Amino acid sequence: MGSLFYTSSVVKKLKTEERKNVELWAEATRLISLSDSSQNVEFLYTIIENNNTVPVILTDEADSIISTRNFDERKSSDYVYIRKKLEQIKEKNKPIINNLENGHYNLIYYKDSTILRMLTFYPYIQLGIIVLFILVSYLAFSSSRKAEQNQVWVGMSKETAHQLGTPTSSLAGWIEIMQHKYPDITITRELARDVERLEKITERFSRIGSKPALSDENIIVIITRTIDYLKLRTSSKVHFRMDFNASKVVIIPLNSALFEWVIENVVKNAIDAMEGSGELIVNVTETDKTAIVDILDTGRGIPKSSFKKIFNPGYTTRKRGWGLGLSLAKRIIEEYHNGRIFVRNSELGIGSCMRIIMNKDRI
Repeated sequence: MGSLFYTSSVVKKLKTEERKNVELWAEATRLISLSDSSQNVEFLYTIIENNNTVPVILTDEADSIISTRNFDERKSSDYVYIRKKLEQIKEKNKPIINNLENGHYNLIYYKDSTILRMLTFYPYIQLGIIVLFILVSYLAFSSSRKAEQNQVWVGMSKETAHQLGTPTSSLAGWIEIMQHKYPDITITRELARDVERLEKITERFSRIGSKPALSDENIIVIITRTIDYLKLRTSSKVHFRMDFNASKVVIIPLNSALFEWVIENVVKNAIDAMEGSGELIVNVTETDKTAIVDILDTGRGIPKSSFKKIFNPGYTTRKRGWGLGLSLAKRIIEEYHNGRIFVRNSELGIGSCMRIIMNKDRI
């Protein structure tokens, strides 16, 4: 801004100097027209010749053009062109009156020189370059920061997968022994399902950081399977309602392990919002190009100001937890599947609706 004000001040001073130069040029022109042998005509012509930057038009008192200077040489003989320039100049600068003998006078019109016009726009160009530089720097910094965050995500995920791998394999072995020795105990089947879930979780963490392979899957089957698993591990006070045809086929290109993780995270957040009691509704609809999954709850609701914040890493309203569930869900849906996940609507004390939109076509 300092440069803008300084350049503006310089332009004003130069503008004043240019007018003085034109006035000097006008006086020289007047003296030549009145010259006699006692006047230094050569000096006056030198003054006139030295004006090679400021465009001027000399007219008589009837506004007829007498001569011009410092206009495009190819067009200076074009009367229409010069006349148009004269009208433009009249709107910007007052003419200099050149008094002659017997009450006659000439008018000298002038406009800012090319250098002065360039200086007028210079600070704005400079400001634009500075803004562009700041923008590029910010984007570079953001990109670097995001890359650093991605490395942290990947490192943490790989380490988690590594730590889970050994005890999960061990548990799978023990359950196999229990099923062999005690085949009639039904609890071992549920324990086996839990170990299978741990194996899927390990697989999910191991895949973060690399683009997962997508395959055509029936999204109805995946959602039904995930909800059935969560039902048995949720309070009986939470009523699940599947508001779609379980036999319907909706094929979507996705990674089933990661998509299950998204459904789990959204449903678990909904259950937490209901504080273990309420109704959870899952609805699946489709269009020609997308499948739409709505997960509704009767929980405490989300303030409108937090609709986007809830997807930020670390954001949580619970005393326990890292606040990574919805952030991971957003990453999986939007970066890995080119879909969308957002809060469709929410009312405090009534409940919320999370919407997931999946593309049917590979992008």
